[in-house]
Amino acid sequence: MMASLFDIVIAILLLGGAFLALVAALGLFRLPDLFTRMHASSKAGTAGSGLLLLGVAMQSGEIEVWIKCLLTIGFFVLTAPVAAHLLAKAAVRAGAKLPSNDGENTN
Repeated sequence: MMASLFDIVIAILLLGGAFLALVAALGLFRLPDLFTRMHASSKAGTAGSGLLLLGVAMQSGEIEVWIKCLLTIGFFVLTAPVAAHLLAKAAVRAGAKLPSNDGENTN
């Protein structure tokens, strides 16, 4: 009984991570400007990667894999916001228009 519950939790983590990775990929193609695309890829991509890595760690059950997955999740959580901020700063310096507050696209 516990093994099947454990497998269900792993499946939910893997499917949730895959769904968030798909949302991040769709956000890159469907959102209107650089800043919203960057937000989608950094937030949903980090969460999706984290869930996938957590599911992999639970599936393996080995302490070495757990350590590597947790360190990788920590790396993603620490570096994704910094990378998104630096990309936004570089885009503004390069002349990208900030989105307007009235909801219209300024491209």
